[in-house]
Amino acid sequence: MIKIIDYGLGNIQAFINVYKRLHIPIEVASHPDDLQGASKLILPGVGAFDHAMERLNASGMRPALDSLVQEEKIPVLGICVGMQILAKSSEEGVLPGLGWVDGIVRSFKSFSGLNNLPLPHMGWNDVEPTPGSALFKGFEEDSRFYFLHSFLFECSDSESMGATSEYGLKFCCAVQNDNVYGVQFHPEKSHHFGVGLLKNFSEL
Repeated sequence: MIKIIDYGLGNIQAFINVYKRLHIPIEVASHPDDLQGASKLILPGVGAFDHAMERLNASGMRPALDSLVQEEKIPVLGICVGMQILAKSSEEGVLPGLGWVDGIVRSFKSFSGLNNLPLPHMGWNDVEPTPGSALFKGFEEDSRFYFLHSFLFECSDSESMGATSEYGLKFCCAVQNDNVYGVQFHPEKSHHFGVGLLKNFSEL
């Protein structure tokens, strides 16, 4: 059973609607007991890094999630800020992240030569999957997804990069570390591209 983690951030219903159309069962988890029986996890998120970590830690689900992901190796998909908190830390805040993927989150403003670009990076953009990336199985070359962010995930290991996009510079827009996956864009707002990615995740 896919469980979507409800800690007060992210459009939970949009994901439920996608999976209902695909006739794939999904349940909402807002308490540690709700995580029992999870075969896959979705970690959505919007807003600031520290606020997301505060809400997730306060939910009481953090110890159970750590166990499911790190010990039982249940596949998890972090989305938008849900991807960013997979990192060890962020320039946006001071709290440690989950640390499930080795990397840090940096502001676009940290990179020279990008000062004239409007932030946040908002709208549709091309995504180039890493060859063999399971999330993007069957995707054509011109796959496009909807973005809304001012921070990017900088992987410590290039092998953790699942896809890249460009906005003034080439940046990592999807990560993968064993059973941990993340995407910076919003699949729930990305029409058939997003539906295909969420279907791929359900079939891992």
